Amino acid sequence: MQVRTRHSPSFGVARLVLAAGEVARTGTEAMATSYGVASASASRAGKRGSGGIKLGGGSVPERSYTAGPQGGWVDVAPGFPGDVHTIEMDGRRGWCVTGDSWLAAAGTVRLDADWNGFRELFGGQPGFLAHAGGQGQLVLACCGALDVHELQPGEFVTMDTGHLVAYVDTLQCRLRQSEQGRAQSMRTGDGLVVDFAGPGRVVAQSRNPRRMASWSQHSGNGR
Repeated sequence: MQVRTRHSPSFGVARLVLAAGEVARTGTEAMATSYGVASASASRAGKRGSGGIKLGGGSVPERSYTAGPQGGWVDVAPGFPGDVHTIEMDGRRGWCVTGDSWLAAAGTVRLDADWNGFRELFGGQPGFLAHAGGQGQLVLACCGALDVHELQPGEFVTMDTGHLVAYVDTLQCRLRQSEQGRAQSMRTGDGLVVDFAGPGRVVAQSRNPRRMASWSQHSGNGR
């Protein structure tokens, strides 16, 4: 699979170009246009392959697209205005991705919400992250502008979960309450921040999609 992006950074679109028989999977209902592919809905939550990914007691919608004999392509875009970001998975390092940020992946990329590394982070509860492993392209959706933090050994950063897109799984991290007395949820990440310690990369977004959704809903009700 090849990924070609356009209309960045404000209204990013990713075109997934597939050779004959190649498979792409999308993590949201984000298909804008396609050519030369057959699609199928997810049916097995939390399973490798065509299943949806179980997150926080709910399932991230998933569809698979298989290219025909002449190849094909699929255009995908974030639900909110913003950028798209492609990570080349090398089969050695994995990535932890928030459910709202997973846009698409090659069929050779595995997505798992029950990754062992989450047991300590979430204390055995369902969380808001999925783990990506394997080889191929992983395409992420950003609400607003994309920001990448390259942490060196000994460097630290704290991030609100609403602005978190993804981070490499070799980073040290700690999940904690953002404010004393504020409601928090492991399922959605509301009211939580993550402390990261380098070395490693963290991908962030300039806007919080949950707040954007709330603002949009209230704006619509006020008309």
